[in-house]
Amino acid sequence: MRYLYLIMTIIIIFTPRSAKAERELLVNLQQIEVVNAKIDSPVAGQVVQGAVVIRGNSTVNGFQSLEVDFAYLSDPTQTWFLIQESTSPVEDGILAVWDTTTITDGNYNLRLLIKQIDGNQIEVSITGLRVRNYTPIETGTPAPIPPQVTPVPGVATFTVTSQATPSPSVTPQAPTNTPLPANPAMISASQVMLTFGKGAAFTIGSFAIVGAYIILRTFLHNRKW
Repeated sequence: MRYLYLIMTIIIIFTPRSAKAERELLVNLQQIEVVNAKIDSPVAGQVVQGAVVIRGNSTVNGFQSLEVDFAYLSDPTQTWFLIQESTSPVEDGILAVWDTTTITDGNYNLRLLIKQIDGNQIEVSITGLRVRNYTPIETGTPAPIPPQVTPVPGVATFTVTSQATPSPSVTPQAPTNTPLPANPAMISASQVMLTFGKGAAFTIGSFAIVGAYIILRTFLHNRKW
């Protein structure tokens, strides 16, 4: 692409032409530069999770710097938030790594903004990216490919943390009353009467023995006399 741009620039300088033809040729050169700037992945509408590797190309003529930004899809002001910036052009490689775990789930736009030395800017946008780290992915949507992060100079590496699988909820049941065992210390009325009868019989027997002993002792005492 750079060689093609250089050849066409030489043609503009040394080839006689009208002003209209020159303007058309310049427009064509600008279009070539815009086509050369691109985001290869992710693509529009894709579901993304964790650390997302953004790949593309920023090698254009007169390159000065690049930045990769994101914005909320539903924000009418289209306020852009910086993900990564660099003063080195990227040719079909990693433009940035976007840690989506630091933002809320939702739909976002992504852009590559290239600034050129002459003050011009080239902007490439990807719309409708769906961040789904903490909410279920819609039915019928292909599961996202786990992001693969390749460490490169100037690009931060993030660790992708897998989500815990929620455990099924348990419905609480009302407690049931468990019958207690019989108390061995409890005394029934029949046991009370039986115990009372035994005590009375023991008392009467004791008095009878004592009385018999007294009578026998008196009898023996009188007999001696």
